[in-house]
This record gives sequence, C-alpha cells and structure tokens, in this order.
Amino acid sequence: MPKARKLTRRRFIQVAASVAAAGPAMSCSQAAGPWRFLTVEEARTLEALTGQIVPADQDPGAKEAGVVNFIDRQLCRYLRRYQKAYREGLAGVDETSLALANRRFADLAEEKQLAVLAALEQNEAPGEIWKRRSARDFFSLVVNHTMQGFYGDPRHGGNREGVSWKMLGLPYPPVRGRQLYDLTQPAAKRL
Repeated sequence: MPKARKLTRRRFIQVAASVAAAGPAMSCSQAAGPWRFLTVEEARTLEALTGQIVPADQDPGAKEAGVVNFIDRQLCRYLRRYQKAYREGLAGVDETSLALANRRFADLAEEKQLAVLAALEQNEAPGEIWKRRSARDFFSLVVNHTMQGFYGDPRHGGNREGVSWKMLGLPYPPVRGRQLYDLTQPAAKRL
C-alpha cells in the first residue's frame, strides 16, 4: 500500500501562490477583465482584425455581430487547443504592425491594416513570432473562426441577434431534431 504524502502548510502555500500567479495568464474566467480568455489588448487587436475580415457596410460586420465574443467564449471551450496560437498570433500581429507602421494594429488606419493582413496572408510578415509559427496559418485560423462567429448560431456567442441571417434573408433555423408541433391538434395530426 502506497504511503500517503502529507501536505505541509509551506507546500500548500507554494502551490496556491503558483496557481494564483498563473491563473490570469491562461484564465478562462471573468475575474481578470471583461473577457474570458483574451486580455483587453488582445481583444482590441482581434476586433480590428475580424473587422477587416468582415467589415460593416450597409449591413453589420464582425464587430456588430460579436465575433470577438464568440472566439473568446470558444477559446475556453471547444477551441481550447488554439489558446497558445491566439496568444502568440495576436502578439505577432501587433509585432508586425509595429515593424511596418510603428503602431499597434488596432491603432492603424484601414489601408495600413490591410497591408499588415496582406503580409500575414502571404506569409511574409516581419517579426520573431513568425519564425516559430506560420503567419498564413494563423491568419487562416482567424478567418475560419470569424466566419463561424459571424454565420453561426447566436447561442454560441457570435452572430448577435442573427444579424448575418437577417442580412441573407434567412429565417431563424430550427435546431436539428426539434420540430415545432401544434399541440392543439390531436396526436395523430401533429406529424
């Protein structure tokens, strides 16, 4: 039978302190700010990035649809495996932006933001992060998640009020496996 390890007060304090220190860095709670996973600066960069992918015109764009909220929520759930990619990639976008235009991505004018995105898409973005990670792959990942957040079901945190469905003239799609029944009719006539 294995010998039980006794947890000393000193060891408990060491473990508690290390958990508390690491918590906000990779947290998925709202304790550190308004976002579950993203920092305020990362969310600002991501909002500018997604806003260029699906810009607003006569119809709402990614910002109005809450795409950043969708990505932030999903990074704590189904997209958890991409947390490191987003941490490094968003830092890389700002690093590239600083190298090309001396300003953070969210602070750039639209045409300069598009130049940064073109550098990412062509995998020619300057920056140390892009020596370890593909800029093109990160950009493709963000485009993919932006589309999911823009066109997906609002219950997942994006497509606020079904703005993309309204833009396309689509009715609110029924959830698969759930049919609307007229319960005032006898059971034989419901189907």
